[in-house]
Amino acid sequence: MSLRLWKAALAGLLAAVALPALAEDLQMWERSGGNAGMVDALVAAWNEKNPDRKINLTYIPHTDMVPKIAQAIASGEVPDLMGMDLIYGPQFEAAGQLVDITDKVKDWPELKTAVQGHMAVSTYEGRIYGVPLYADVSALFYNKDLFRKAGLDPEKPPTNLAEIREYADKITALGGDVKGYFLAGSCAGCNIFTVAPLMWAAGATVEPEAANGEPLDGDGVKEVLQWARDMVKAGNVHEDARAETGETFHLRFGSGKIGMMGTGNFNITLAKEQNPSMDFGIALLPGVTSGQVSSFAGGDIVTIPKGSKRVDDAVDFMKFLLSDETQVEVYAKMLNMTTRGDMTENKYFAAEPKVQQVAKAIAVAKTPYTLKFFELINSPQGPWLQMLQRAYYEDTDLDTIIADAKAQMKAIAAE
Repeated sequence: MSLRLWKAALAGLLAAVALPALAEDLQMWERSGGNAGMVDALVAAWNEKNPDRKINLTYIPHTDMVPKIAQAIASGEVPDLMGMDLIYGPQFEAAGQLVDITDKVKDWPELKTAVQGHMAVSTYEGRIYGVPLYADVSALFYNKDLFRKAGLDPEKPPTNLAEIREYADKITALGGDVKGYFLAGSCAGCNIFTVAPLMWAAGATVEPEAANGEPLDGDGVKEVLQWARDMVKAGNVHEDARAETGETFHLRFGSGKIGMMGTGNFNITLAKEQNPSMDFGIALLPGVTSGQVSSFAGGDIVTIPKGSKRVDDAVDFMKFLLSDETQVEVYAKMLNMTTRGDMTENKYFAAEPKVQQVAKAIAVAKTPYTLKFFELINSPQGPWLQMLQRAYYEDTDLDTIIADAKAQMKAIAAE
């Protein structure tokens, strides 16, 4: 064989040999926010165990996340996996924009105890599209120092709305800049997180789950609105709360000037940082009657956008998140909520009673399931916030206010 022919044959042989491709990092998007530290830790823990398939994490501004994801999916330039505000899950699932992972995860035992609200919004028409990334739950935080000053038992938080009103009156009576309660006047998300559970606890429904569903259904809607209106009129809420858009919501309780408020588990650390000497307690958000309790399960799910070329690696990351070790040694160690209910009994929570107390909300937490969450609930111009603002600050008949909001919600759901 001539040298020329030999070189050609060798080149053909080399071309036919499949050389292993160099490993590349997985690309992950996550929305910016207060849980960045924990998501950083989760990714770091994964990268340490998986040096050949590390995750490169990029944060997207919270307000830009949904349109950016939609644009990426439409163009095909998608990340390999992404964290998504859980309430938008059904919208993207119904649009066929996420990878169906049902057959890969359906037999995982960890899914049986994963946060119910997160798994509900990760499921569409019986198919699974994601798992919990992190969980926030709402609860009733109360200032034990102010309880003592008002002559209230600091170890006995209110168990129904009437008791909240009674206790708030006594705390507000202390005078100065102290008020008994807090209601955010211009934050739709704050209210679905903290006021909707009061309605759910009383057996009411807020959002329509389907186009023909009945929103704002049940006596609890009016009862909670009447209670909130009375609280505002009684002077139990700071005047500047009317302008609260959510920007400073997480800092309110730590000021030490509020007797009680619905807020999230994130406030445990924040309040301690703001006000190290403040003594406070945590209870479940109650309903109209003692024994009724509820919570909002918020946070993110981790999903795989259509077009991802690393589906199996992304699914392995999901399995990693739900593992016993990650649940305890990353989530719990950082005093964040575990995303599996069976993992709340651990050494880290046991050493921090406040975290253990707020973790009880996981079992009663709910997440709204709707394809139009923003339009129905989260929009500053939407029917949910409009209804609350009219109830808090107007004298219009509550039946009229509820009927108006109900009609708007039905029209939006039917579009």
